[in-house]
Amino acid sequence: MMDLREELKAKIIEVLNLEDVSAEEIANDAPLFGGGMGLDSIDALELIVLLDKQYGIKLADPKKGKEIFESIDTMASYIEQHRTK
Repeated sequence: MMDLREELKAKIIEVLNLEDVSAEEIANDAPLFGGGMGLDSIDALELIVLLDKQYGIKLADPKKGKEIFESIDTMASYIEQHRTK
């Protein structure tokens, strides 16, 4: 079974159409927004949809998303604790 962090990297690349990025290039602790991968608010919305569809996690508070989407590690940790799928 694929590690959750590797699975997340693959899904993020697919959902956000990051054709020039490979999973190996994404560090688990690198920031996803700002200076890291440089994702933006539209990408954040896509990640919220991804959490809902793939893991059954609904984010009611957008401010919580900022904490969750800090890095692959923080996303994986949150998913492991809150997933319903």
